[in-house]
Amino acid sequence: MKLLRLTLILAGTVLSLILIGVTSKASPNYTLTQKWQRCPTWWCETGWYASPAVVDVDKDGQVEALWGGYTLMAVNGSSGTIKWNRPQGSSSRLWPGIVVADLDHNGTLEIVTASGNGMLSVYTASGDPVSGWPVNPTGSGNELRSLAVADIDNNSDLEIVVCSTRPDNQWFVYEHNGALRAGWPKMSGDGDINGWAAGCFNENVGVADIDNDGRGEIIGPNDMHYAAAFNDDGSPVRANTIYGQVGGQNKPWARVGLHVDHAVDLRGYAHCGTEHRPNMMSSAPTIADVNGDGSKEIIIVGNVHNCGTTPYTDLYETPFILNADRTRWKDASNDWTIVPLPAGAAPLSEDYGLIENSMPNPVVVDLDGDGRKEILYSSYDGRVHAYWLDKTEHGSWPFEVYNPAEGFYRFASEPIVADLENDGKAEVIFASWTQHGSYQPGKLYIVSWDGNLIQALDLPWNSSDTNWRGGGSLAAPTIANIDADPDMEIVVGTVNKGLVAYDLGGSSGARILWGTGRGSFQRTGLAPAVIYNNGSLDNSYKIVNDPRPAPGTPLTYTIVLTNPGPLLSAVRLTDTLPNNAYLVNGSLAASSGTWGLSGNVVTWTGAVSLTRRVTLTYVMTTSHEITLPTAILNTALIHDGLGNLHTRIAGAIVNGYGTYLPIARK
Repeated sequence: MKLLRLTLILAGTVLSLILIGVTSKASPNYTLTQKWQRCPTWWCETGWYASPAVVDVDKDGQVEALWGGYTLMAVNGSSGTIKWNRPQGSSSRLWPGIVVADLDHNGTLEIVTASGNGMLSVYTASGDPVSGWPVNPTGSGNELRSLAVADIDNNSDLEIVVCSTRPDNQWFVYEHNGALRAGWPKMSGDGDINGWAAGCFNENVGVADIDNDGRGEIIGPNDMHYAAAFNDDGSPVRANTIYGQVGGQNKPWARVGLHVDHAVDLRGYAHCGTEHRPNMMSSAPTIADVNGDGSKEIIIVGNVHNCGTTPYTDLYETPFILNADRTRWKDASNDWTIVPLPAGAAPLSEDYGLIENSMPNPVVVDLDGDGRKEILYSSYDGRVHAYWLDKTEHGSWPFEVYNPAEGFYRFASEPIVADLENDGKAEVIFASWTQHGSYQPGKLYIVSWDGNLIQALDLPWNSSDTNWRGGGSLAAPTIANIDADPDMEIVVGTVNKGLVAYDLGGSSGARILWGTGRGSFQRTGLAPAVIYNNGSLDNSYKIVNDPRPAPGTPLTYTIVLTNPGPLLSAVRLTDTLPNNAYLVNGSLAASSGTWGLSGNVVTWTGAVSLTRRVTLTYVMTTSHEITLPTAILNTALIHDGLGNLHTRIAGAIVNGYGTYLPIARK
């Protein structure tokens, strides 16, 4: 069944009618079936806004789902068995999405969480705390709701970026070993020089190289009408000269206020009551090339309010598109200097005692297959919006999750997007939650690219929960293949019934465009650069057994090809041996496929899937004539058969020696 929203204007009155049973195309062949539902062993904790991570974190060939309300748990994707729990404490809710990444670039994955008691934690694949963690950036009483990891200094390992709810010195960057990076935290309230900022009350951190200098920038909307932006060393990103200068330099981003009218941005202050501006306390920044011209833009959904009332009156949420120099984006066809003004978009409620707050995290994807991206976000008006670059909502967008006839409020989660039928038109998947005291379940929705309902079902909920007295999910779902069949699954963290997985029958050819909260398991808000189909080799790795051998010592290299998705049938690998090393005869072997040696190049071809994990090993010896410290580096080139190339490097230093730094005490 599909819904079509028809808007009529009669004598100046806007009437919205919902027509049931109107379809835009033949019904798809996929089906949703609950696979499993799991809570921590002691009780079904309250779930918040953390999007699940779904990955073979321990590289055993079986995908795990990682999620928690207060307790991080790892669940076997195929069976639903809980592999381990990690208690966080009674006040430590998990707000930002669970991060999974290889922080130190050593071939193993780590899990990163940020929690309500201000703790930033890093765990191994088996759930053990990594040495040097956790850390507590701000002390007690300040939540960490913003978390992302990225290689911001281009040195191959990843840094961890967090922002606190406290009003100053909110932004922190940590090295992978738990050390606070030099130049952080920021900001200290020195508004005259570096601008103004306040707390981050949602996933308010975005990270990407927006100026193509090879290093990452951090975008930080916050509880003001200014967005901060930082370089990796903590220095402010500078805005365009049209906004003026301070101290002989262009103003930093955080000194250029954002308003509905760009002329007010240029003036620098608003006439409250007639000129409105957005607050960005809950604004997650997304970074994407919206029109395919090679430049990245920053998309922020702001909560526009009237600053002439006491308290301020919130009016609507609308997207802004900004360039790397903070100017408003436009191209030859579209001008976002003037932002769209949504009709009928006033908040239903912003009282989290009545219904938990809506979070307008923008998702930037190509819905209709025309090569240009659309902007989706869920809003406090009870709708999911989808704006095209012409600043209008096409088809049946916005999609209504709130129905006044139900008698209670309903909000929607951040959506995810996949082309489930691989027909060039995307489907949008999201959850909803209900008002406290409604005693009604939330739902899981699949909606067509043009905003028509394809399928909706009730999520599991605890009808006896006297705290919530309703149900649903606040967090973006995650879509991935978590078992041995070719179809995708959808994994949802609920508010009072734990983690739930659904089989999505008929989705074996799905293309995932935005598969989890904030776009990836690094949670940077960067739109995925590659649309992938039929699996991924992203988590494949290569290691060497001895990083510091003596000359002539045998070195064992292991390459593991792992794919959590459907079968990749035409994978190719080449690994060129270095000139100062030699393959040991008979040492080359693989668990499946076809392998060999062509000159000094190791080759392998074959298939990789969840049930066909491939391990390739060989032994090299180095020259006995090496006398000085010498690097032995070789790179495996892995072609996935879909046009994507993955490089995996393992290195050793012959005649190397260890260096130990002194311990400084004070």
